[in-house]
Amino acid sequence: MPRVNEKVSYWMLVLPALSIMVCFYILPVLGIWEIAFTEPKAGVGNFVKMAGSNAVRTSFVITFRVAAITTVGCLILGYIVAYAISNFASRLTPLMVALVILPFWVSVLIRSFSWIVLLGRSGLVNDALMHAELIERPLRLMHNELGVLIAMIHVMLPFAVLPMLTNMRGISGIYVQAARSLGASEWTSFRQVYFPQTLPGVLSGALLVFVLSLGFFVTPALLGGGRVLMISEYITYQIQEFLNWGLGSALSVALLVATALVLLISARFVNLRATLLERK
Repeated sequence: MPRVNEKVSYWMLVLPALSIMVCFYILPVLGIWEIAFTEPKAGVGNFVKMAGSNAVRTSFVITFRVAAITTVGCLILGYIVAYAISNFASRLTPLMVALVILPFWVSVLIRSFSWIVLLGRSGLVNDALMHAELIERPLRLMHNELGVLIAMIHVMLPFAVLPMLTNMRGISGIYVQAARSLGASEWTSFRQVYFPQTLPGVLSGALLVFVLSLGFFVTPALLGGGRVLMISEYITYQIQEFLNWGLGSALSVALLVATALVLLISARFVNLRATLLERK
């Protein structure tokens, strides 16, 4: 029986996955690029219009600001959760990991609507504060950036916790014990020995949350109520309300390029391959 060349075997294994990626990822993206340069007429008119629009600039600023604050919030809360799970909750680790993963089984739409119930003028938070006589009138907790940030941090938190938890579970406690035996305080051993080893996980979580937040749509649309216009919602308005496919596609291309630039800039300071693909 003739033996198949190793190179042929390699391509036979890779080609099915590669063809699926080309059909479902590459071709749609190329279609968007084509529309951006051809609708309503051929050229770069959509990009010129986009560059001269104050509304587009404001949407990009809001998008990057919300993504950055969401990333910082997720890192702070996620680090605390991951640290507690990996260092203190030995018997409860499976339960606490399950609680972190549980939100993935619930639709983002349902989770966003639940925040509307909590943060609305007659929501549970305002009702509780008024019954406790801490406030006289309902606080405005949604249809603004505060409501969007609270909900986005909740939705994105597992994406920060899981990379940091994976990294922390691979850190040996011997180094911290050695630092303590040499006279370092608990805070010093954490700051100079433990925390530097967790940086790959922190960077993984930061990149994951920030990049996903740039293109987030459902939660900002529901909690923002049209007043926190992130770029993904602006694209939806252009395509669904104004049937302006050319400008909508140009904005999609700009968002894709901006995301790629974030990754390129990150690659100058951190080893993305080691950070994202070779976590231990």
